[in-house]
Amino acid sequence: MPSLNITLVHQINPSNAQQAALALAETGLLREIITTIAYHPKASIWRSLNLLPKTVKNKITDELSRRSWPSFDGVTIQTYPWQEIIRILLTRTNLTLYLGLNYKQLIDWVYLGLDRQVAQYHLNGLNAIYSYEDGAATTFEAAKRQGILCLYDLPIPFYKTTRNIMLEEADRFPEIASGIESVNEPVWKLERKEREIQLADHIFVASSVSKRSLLEIGINSEKISLIPYGASVDFFHPQPKPDDCFRALYVGRVSPRKGVHYLLRAWQELKLEKAELLMVGESVFPPGWLEQYQNICRHIPCIPHLLLNQYYSLGSVLIFPSLIEGFGLVILEAMACGIPIITTFNTGGLDIITDGVEGFIIPIRDVEAIKEKLVWCYEHPAELAEMGRAARHKAEQLTWEIYRQKLASRVQEILNNALY
Repeated sequence: MPSLNITLVHQINPSNAQQAALALAETGLLREIITTIAYHPKASIWRSLNLLPKTVKNKITDELSRRSWPSFDGVTIQTYPWQEIIRILLTRTNLTLYLGLNYKQLIDWVYLGLDRQVAQYHLNGLNAIYSYEDGAATTFEAAKRQGILCLYDLPIPFYKTTRNIMLEEADRFPEIASGIESVNEPVWKLERKEREIQLADHIFVASSVSKRSLLEIGINSEKISLIPYGASVDFFHPQPKPDDCFRALYVGRVSPRKGVHYLLRAWQELKLEKAELLMVGESVFPPGWLEQYQNICRHIPCIPHLLLNQYYSLGSVLIFPSLIEGFGLVILEAMACGIPIITTFNTGGLDIITDGVEGFIIPIRDVEAIKEKLVWCYEHPAELAEMGRAARHKAEQLTWEIYRQKLASRVQEILNNALY
């Protein structure tokens, strides 16, 4: 059987894309990674940053430091960095305000640019292209003309599901509607999402929530593979809790889509003694909105990834009340740290949690359910600790290694069925 060649394309380097690349590389399928930036401080391309003022250089370098890709033997990493560098420069220096641009327009500009480069220069000799939402339409159209298999990774639910839920939320809470991003996508972008789904020969999702969003628009289930993401069980591990405070922990973007406003209302009504709500993550609520809750919770906007383990370990329970999520990776990270979970049906939690064993699954938008489960956790510390041990045990069965094995096996099977 001749060797097979796949190219993986992603605009940045999230852990799920890095693990997909590693899965393909480990089985000898990956020929090339195409991205905007693969940062290596000593590379000559980055020496030009020394020409910038020191404060500007430091801001950009801080962003770039999170854009490194691992190297794989025999795999080329092709980068198209300049549009992304310009985007980072404009965003980090707030020049977007003076130019009348917003960050979503700049992100779209970067995604479209990379998509065109891949379609024009990187399809020769490929058996398959592996790409992601918003960056695949032009590539897939060109690939189809050349008989190249189009593999599509959708880490979030299809936009119609998310949009419908968040339009309802904007109607319920007009005061926070400006913080709901998914309801204002331009028509051309939604049409691109539709084209990508229709052009894809096979679609990979990480949760039953995402799969259901595709089934609801008529995608054949045989075209979809559900492979849950994994936990970094070596990096994330249980640590002794440094105090005896009952602490409800939230990690992630502090946003309406994540259901944070329901959590804040629930916590405000509970008034638990010797207890803390700790929220870690950047807020995208309208300016000033979160300040009304500053006396009932502690908010840390940003922490380095290397410190996440110790923050998880501060928690008695992780609460993740998201309204819609492709896969709440923070759920698995917290479980790997031995922290039990309270989450909703719409986060992928059903795929990895048994209700009442590693945590609890609750409906979205249900303040009373949030209160009920938090009170139970508060009043049952021994049982909660047992849940935490069960959570760690489950996380050990859902590693990134297992994800890679399943993904590589499924890709190989799809290629064999399509090409031979």
